[in-house]
Amino acid sequence: MQAGWRIGSLFGIPLFINPSWFFILTFVTLANAWDFYPDWGLIAAGSAGLAIALLMFGSLLLHELGHSLAARSQGIGVNSITLFLFGGIASIEQESKTPGEAFKVAVAGPAVSIALWSLFYLLATVIPASTPARAIVLQLGTINLVVALFNLIPGLPLDGGQILKAAVWKLTGNRYDGVRWAAKTGQILGGGAIALGLAVAWLQDQWFSGLWIGALGWFAFRNASTYNRITNLQEALLQLAASDAMTREFRVVDANQTLRQFADEYILASTGADCPYYAASDGRYRGQVFVEDLQVVERSQWDIQTVESIARSLNDILSVQEKTPLVEVINYLETQQLQRVTVLSPAGTVAGVIDRGDVVRALASKINLNIADTEIKRIKAEGTYPPSLQLDAIAKATTV
Repeated sequence: MQAGWRIGSLFGIPLFINPSWFFILTFVTLANAWDFYPDWGLIAAGSAGLAIALLMFGSLLLHELGHSLAARSQGIGVNSITLFLFGGIASIEQESKTPGEAFKVAVAGPAVSIALWSLFYLLATVIPASTPARAIVLQLGTINLVVALFNLIPGLPLDGGQILKAAVWKLTGNRYDGVRWAAKTGQILGGGAIALGLAVAWLQDQWFSGLWIGALGWFAFRNASTYNRITNLQEALLQLAASDAMTREFRVVDANQTLRQFADEYILASTGADCPYYAASDGRYRGQVFVEDLQVVERSQWDIQTVESIARSLNDILSVQEKTPLVEVINYLETQQLQRVTVLSPAGTVAGVIDRGDVVRALASKINLNIADTEIKRIKAEGTYPPSLQLDAIAKATTV
């Protein structure tokens, strides 16, 4: 989640504030100020409320930093930390490789909150009683304790859900079983919170509290459902190989024809179709032909040089094997910034090509997802996945 304003970085991790953060900052400030007013006066109560709100979000930032540093210690990249309406979230690039490592990342956040709770309560023992400073410190201690305990509820997207996922993963040996159990628990808890919120609002006439509980439930339910959906996509991707997605959308040209003949027949006469060219002669592939290589040859040489003279050997081009997992193909397309990639057979010949549209089509067929041909054509032309199917990010987070 990186929508918002960047406010700096911590340990090299970019920090963002989502616009919704200002709403909750205002609410927490006013709620805490109300507790101190009128005993402290308007200005003192307002200042204390703002201090508690800012320090609370500082605590949440440290909570997410705990997750982030635990992930980085395992060689996992952290894209950002964002503060928003419901607290904070760390954008971690991929899953831990073992359930034990996943547990360490999950428990790191609550451990930080427990440490802060202990620190604030120890600090309160040395501050004179009945002073504003002691009241603020005690309130912050309580907030961190609540944050720790709340996050330990065993349902995704909470840390307790991540811990449950790691536990089921350890017991079953299947990470995706762990995610499904934790996601299902998160959906049940989220649905229960929505029902509780509506009951509080309707039956007890406490609309704000009820709607807030319901909003938390909706957030939990939605995110747990997203975890479940992404898990299904990841499992489907792991069951597919390059051979399942590749197409024959390429042209084989005579390696012995002149560059002039090649340009006249395929390039100048092109109707706009964009496909790769491979040169072959005597029943053997001689390499891939790139139009940009043709363009650097003097026009006077086009009638002399053959296509084979500019063909790049199949051993030298960027390619994948037929058995390459589709997850690796997706990552390869992104890391190499390719529009498409060549698929080679075990014999070293051209078996097919894959672009992002082919990836989406293969996945859609696997999970019975209806995607229109016009959308596939758009993906092929633009080289971008649909906003609702960000396979580049999903594949990056998938452990093969």
